This record gives sequence, structure tokens and C-alpha cells, in this order.
Amino acid sequence: MSTAPNVVMYSTAFCGFCQRARGLLERKGVDIQEIKVDEDAGEREKMLKRSGGRRTVPQIFIDERHVGGYDELAALDRTGELDKLLNLKNDVKTEG
Repeated sequence: MSTAPNVVMYSTAFCGFCQRARGLLERKGVDIQEIKVDEDAGEREKMLKRSGGRRTVPQIFIDERHVGGYDELAALDRTGELDKLLNLKNDVKTEG
């Protein structure tokens, strides 16, 4: 039996790509720790450090792996790699 990974998404209140990433992960049944960087400048600094200086949102991490933004998340989903990172079986609905 596999354990669920820790998924962290740095986002802002008005972010279409954040909504799409959240939707994709929720459809997979994944719990997300969402950190709103527009509400806390300290969290934005943490995001910048963790992401290697990336300023755009969302910035998504699965455990300690930096996935990137929505485009990178969707690309992983299309190849099946996202399910592997999330320890999911292949019968989960994907976006595409």
C-alpha cells in the first residue's frame, strides 16, 4: 500500500492556471496544501527560494520535487508520469 505524497501549490486569489491545476489534482482525489502568496509576502519568498526564482503561480511541489506550473503538471498528466508521482493507479480520470 502506498502513501499519499505531500502536494503543495503556491497560488494567488485570481489565477486561472491555479484553478486549472487545483481542478486537475482534485479530480485525482489529491489533497492539496494551497499557500496563497498574495496574502503573505513571507510565503512568496519561500516559493521563490524553493522554485529556483520562479515568480509565476502556480508553483507546484509533490513531496520535495518541484513540478513547476500548470503547463508542466498537465504535461506530466498526459504522459502518465503524474499518476506515478502521486502513487495513483491508472484508472484515475485525467485531463486532456
